[in-house]
Amino acid sequence: MKIAIAQLNYTIGDIDGNTSKIIDSINKAKARHADLVIFAEQAVSGTPAFDLLRKTTFLELCEDALVEIASCCDGIAAIVGLPILTDKGTVSAAALIQDRKVLRYVGKKYISARREMGFLVPSKGYEYATIKGHKCAIIVGDDLSREHDFDKSVETIISINARRYGKGTMIYRYEMMHNLAFVEGKNLVMVNQVGGSTEIVYDGTSGALNKHGVPVLMMKNFEEDFQIFDTEAAETMPPVVIPSTYNDRNRLVYEAARCGLRDFFRKNNYEKAAIGLSGGIDSAVVACLAVDALGAKNVRALLMPSQFSSNASVEDAKTLARNLGIEYNVIPISEIYTSVVNTLKPAIGVTEFDSTEENIQTRIRTVLLMALQNKTGYVLLNSSNKSENALGLCTLYGDTAGAFSPTGDLYKSEMYDVARYINRRFGDVIPDSILNKEPSSELHPGQKDSDILPPYEVVDAILFRMIEEGQHREEIVNAGFDSAVVEKIHSMIMHNEKKRFQFPPVLRLSSCSFGHERLMPLTNKYGD
Repeated sequence: MKIAIAQLNYTIGDIDGNTSKIIDSINKAKARHADLVIFAEQAVSGTPAFDLLRKTTFLELCEDALVEIASCCDGIAAIVGLPILTDKGTVSAAALIQDRKVLRYVGKKYISARREMGFLVPSKGYEYATIKGHKCAIIVGDDLSREHDFDKSVETIISINARRYGKGTMIYRYEMMHNLAFVEGKNLVMVNQVGGSTEIVYDGTSGALNKHGVPVLMMKNFEEDFQIFDTEAAETMPPVVIPSTYNDRNRLVYEAARCGLRDFFRKNNYEKAAIGLSGGIDSAVVACLAVDALGAKNVRALLMPSQFSSNASVEDAKTLARNLGIEYNVIPISEIYTSVVNTLKPAIGVTEFDSTEENIQTRIRTVLLMALQNKTGYVLLNSSNKSENALGLCTLYGDTAGAFSPTGDLYKSEMYDVARYINRRFGDVIPDSILNKEPSSELHPGQKDSDILPPYEVVDAILFRMIEEGQHREEIVNAGFDSAVVEKIHSMIMHNEKKRFQFPPVLRLSSCSFGHERLMPLTNKYGD
């Protein structure tokens, strides 16, 4: 049997647009003489649709679209993902179409993702179907990682999925698929969503494994793709290599961030991005991502030095802007800063310089960037990183502002990895001086991040153990880290939840993102 795998980039709520893409792929599959064409989970609706899944009119439109899709399936079978309304609630289903008729719906049994809980209800799970004389098991979503012991007569397991990208998840996914195909002794075909959906990005990477568990087809990362898998040729197809090296990891992180940024703008009908360039690593990486995703003509930068900014940082920012070919303006904020401080004196008196004056600087910059957005339509991008977000080394309503954060789920050390990848790929657009300078927000004379913390390589290793791996402080200290540093980092994380509750949408690139896999109550007195 020839199975066409249509890996497409859907938009939530764009039922007409998604349907058009699906029908185009059906026609392409027919032209290539495929017996079956498969589409991702919730292809018709887009995902995650959240409360749209509770709207009867929305679900009716999805089912109406399915009727239109089925009318195009003459001479070919199709499996299409969509939400359907049942007497128990909304189910994520795979619709099996043959001879222009919807024969049945196969529902998802396990609702495991937080973004689905409360919006979807469980169904009975996978079912068997004979398609063109070929017996298949049809399975939806994460049920693939939980089911086994399929009937011996089944030749191919077909999984329609919506698995988001997260660092390391691709290797885990293909290991799981290898084990299932090998143990069951069956071909396994998986189609995944691709593209950005606000804070989620789907990597695509759909594929097929033969009955020995060998991956013989892997589709593109973060791009639409269309491939044919011939079950008769599965044994003779050469194996494919799963991306797993250090360079692969940096490439995938970069492409995920670029894809998420591009689709956030495209799907929300935004065209132009604004960014504050400081001469530091974070804004440099975000500027490069924006140029690659949107084009240099659609990116504009403001350089806003204060009396505490070094000339070197201003020159680094200018060099980066020129290397990228983006428009920029230099707007010193020293006079604005002095005016604000003096205006406040009747209210707060004459006090020693502290974080108040530091935060005033970052908030002034945000006022200017938002004014640029309001006047010119350049949508503000946030340039945060996960290390500073975790520790609270950021200013609420200052550098935490923006419409979207493409890098807020990347640790500081990962920002350097991505920057080096950018320079290898695009030819040293980020000046070496940005890569080599010691991190500093330059909010008071001689300030360095290392004044209060060890190097980020150490900080990030501790943060990773605390956040991604959920280790207790005692475990981390026993692994060889300084107990005072561990206690300080833990305290900083716990005391800055209020800032993270007010972040812009942060693209989820890790396996444990703030506000999702790691979700703490804002008001709580638990300190362990």
